[in-house]
Amino acid sequence: MLEQRKSEHLRINLEKDVAFPRLSTGLESYRFSHNALPEVSLEEVDLSTTFLRRQLRLPLLISSMTGGTADAQRINFHLAEGAQAAGMAMGLGSLRAAVEAPHLADTFRVRHLAPDILLLANLGAVQLNTGFGVDTCRWVVDLVEADGLILHLNPLQEALQVEGDTDWRGLLRKIEQVCRGLEVPVVVKEVGWGISAGVARRLADAGVSAIDVAGSGGTSWSQVEMYRAPTERMRRLCAAFADWGVPTAEALVEVRAALPGMPVIASGGLRSGMDLAKVLALGADLGGLAGPFLKAANASAQAVADLALEMADVLRTVMFCLGITDLQALKGSPTLRYASAPRGSE
Repeated sequence: MLEQRKSEHLRINLEKDVAFPRLSTGLESYRFSHNALPEVSLEEVDLSTTFLRRQLRLPLLISSMTGGTADAQRINFHLAEGAQAAGMAMGLGSLRAAVEAPHLADTFRVRHLAPDILLLANLGAVQLNTGFGVDTCRWVVDLVEADGLILHLNPLQEALQVEGDTDWRGLLRKIEQVCRGLEVPVVVKEVGWGISAGVARRLADAGVSAIDVAGSGGTSWSQVEMYRAPTERMRRLCAAFADWGVPTAEALVEVRAALPGMPVIASGGLRSGMDLAKVLALGADLGGLAGPFLKAANASAQAVADLALEMADVLRTVMFCLGITDLQALKGSPTLRYASAPRGSE
């Protein structure tokens, strides 16, 4: 059943319109102030960064998506090869499938194709309430030779699935146990409905190494679940949450203000190099994309690398036109302003 669900999720994301009907990321409300006299060379602009002790050529993450089926293996291989070529990070889809059905493990094994990337394993946090523990987390990290572990939070998605896991009691304490017991960094992310400042503080106190706000405005998993709902009543339930969540820009600003020193990934509806530039300027350390890379990976590894490098070209040009040569200077830069704010001259 789990393998079938993974296959359905992959098919729906590739074939159906699963965007939020009205809710946006909020990034469209921000504008950069152009610097007509940047006093830098385009060749000086450096997009490299370090995240979770790994050097990256681009501040970009392929957000966790898939695994557990033959087609998912093909896509994961293309994603990994593209990530290696472009010098970006990659998150794997939930490895619960490999735990429960070991014959599916090879669909997640990509390290041989991407020896140099920051690679993150992934499990649903709620599985810590269904028998998974620190040993399980360690096993999946070792299985895929990962540099860290993502625990994803998806309470709404679980509530919208007939087979969903909906007992979330005591989960924070178990996340803390994983953070203390695992030898690699633990990242906690949402799946597209956003993390608030309050939740981020609780996660920081529990010992997580980084937070991916994964806000609303990109793929709506309530829409995904609506397409696979078995009854009209369930479809209406899913439809009621089509525009639920904290928009990506709002979640990012809140979490960065609450936790100035926490490594933060911003994902959820990023579609371009301009979106990437905006989240970095708002304080993110990395930007994450899923949907655009999924469609690219369905074509080829080269398409994945080309998409990343195209985004890098835009980001590099943005920084040049701001007179900024490194990512640290872009982070929190006053050159990005809310569109309704007064605009002064540089």
